[in-house]
Amino acid sequence: AMRLPLAICLGLVALVAASPSPLQRRVAREVVEYFNGRSNGNFVFKESAVEGAVEREDSSGTFVQLKVTLVQTTCKKRAPQRHNCRALENRRKPACLACYKFDTSDVPRVLDKYQNCGPSHHLAVKEIKHRDETECRAVEDAGKASDPLYLPGMFAFSKGLPA
Repeated sequence: AMRLPLAICLGLVALVAASPSPLQRRVAREVVEYFNGRSNGNFVFKESAVEGAVEREDSSGTFVQLKVTLVQTTCKKRAPQRHNCRALENRRKPACLACYKFDTSDVPRVLDKYQNCGPSHHLAVKEIKHRDETECRAVEDAGKASDPLYLPGMFAFSKGLPA
């Protein structure tokens, strides 16, 4: 009789993990638009899966990283109807890695971002993975106080205070 509660708990954990935050949803949407904007085919791609979501907050804002797997749909790019596009499951499934840094405002603005799309096996190549990690670290650091680019007056201000 002990098995049942555990299964229920595990089910709840899975449920929580499966619901992305508003910022993650926003990044996933932007990535799909970005891919559709630069892919040269005639068909619209849509989100098939979102994996490996990372979301970290610091004093300068929120960093979001995720991998979005896309799937080609039956909708043509020039067609006005973009909703309820059927997925063509047997086609290639490109993937995009996205890293975004949002500021702390009520409607978060993008401080910096990096996106890399390609065939999913391509994102696993060591050199590309390494570059992606380096780029994402730089994105996460955007807006931090150690960067005089974002807060030019801060240091002068903190030095000028009476001891």
